[in-house]
Amino acid sequence: MITQEQLATLMADLESDRVERTESIGKTDKFCQAVCAFANDLSNHRQPGYLVIGVDKNGRPTGIEITEQLLEQLGALRSDGNIQPLPVISVAKMALQGTDVAVVEVQPSDLPPLRYKGQVWVRVGPRKATANEQEERILTEKRISKARSYDASPVGGAEISDISTLQFQVYRQEVIDPEVIALNHRSLEDQLASLRFFDSRHHVPTVAGMLLFGKNPRFYLPGAYIQFLRLPDTTLTDRPDDEAEISGDLLGVLREVEVRIKANNHKRPESASVLREISISDYPEVAVREILLNAIMHRDYQSNTPVKLYWFSDRIEIHSPGGLYGEVTPETLEKRSSYRNPVLAEAMKALGYVNRYGYGIQRAKAAMQKNGNPPIKFEVDDRTFLAVLPGRLD
Repeated sequence: MITQEQLATLMADLESDRVERTESIGKTDKFCQAVCAFANDLSNHRQPGYLVIGVDKNGRPTGIEITEQLLEQLGALRSDGNIQPLPVISVAKMALQGTDVAVVEVQPSDLPPLRYKGQVWVRVGPRKATANEQEERILTEKRISKARSYDASPVGGAEISDISTLQFQVYRQEVIDPEVIALNHRSLEDQLASLRFFDSRHHVPTVAGMLLFGKNPRFYLPGAYIQFLRLPDTTLTDRPDDEAEISGDLLGVLREVEVRIKANNHKRPESASVLREISISDYPEVAVREILLNAIMHRDYQSNTPVKLYWFSDRIEIHSPGGLYGEVTPETLEKRSSYRNPVLAEAMKALGYVNRYGYGIQRAKAAMQKNGNPPIKFEVDDRTFLAVLPGRLD
């Protein structure tokens, strides 16, 4: 984090494009636009940018109260999912000329262009603005030249014809600001590339593009499917009552899995009072859904092993290939989030499958407790992540 002496120096440089000063404490849109612009680092400073709250346009502190609530609000800019992909930020209360100010330090991203509510923001001198097509192209080329996640890597041997244009256009309508689309005259390849679904250097779809919009993703990514088994008892030795290999584009896969979850999750009435009756389920569907989405989003797609959803008579097991990733350990499973597939995570958030980053397991555990199920059990090694959801005991 920046030191107080460095902060004072930046405040004195009124022409710097690495600083945004604001007196307001309630303009979340303005804060998010600034974070997005600094993370995109169009000028290629390769240094952090700073949003400083509680100073005027001349860099003098205004004396507003910097509360814990404000600092929490600023910290939440990272995880609320409105800025995609996730920015790397630090938040602190610091002293400037003897007065408290709030400072948001924003690191330049390895995955530009970042968008806030479907728009790409950049710094143009000391001000911010939405990027034009040429600026977006520059940011896309910057990303390609840097180290990337596997889901942003090219799919060898694939072609643009392997992507469903209709599926992509539907997605684009959901996540891109309508005004941007109206002004956009780029080729399909450029449109896909700006969202990390196409590799312009190799002229092929990326892994994320193939998973989301591929006509036959499994041809190129053999493990990209879900193995579903409904078993009559507690072991795998019995003949399944129902089994399927669920494959295709990711949205189609999720829809089919949701149908199977509803079909297999038995509900029964339970009287709440003489005049009111409620129904309870073997499992809270939100818990099954959150753990399954977690498996799909964080799995290792270089593995030929599928995600496995095994529905036994007394439990559900969800197996995901690939162990924990990044900063996450078994002890910090509910407190930290690192993304093996950030492009895929961004798409799932944009489509509404993820409510807020880093809270899926917490939501699943709370839903299980409320429904009367025993706690979820997790078993993790360097190759597999297993979640066991016990059924209700009654």
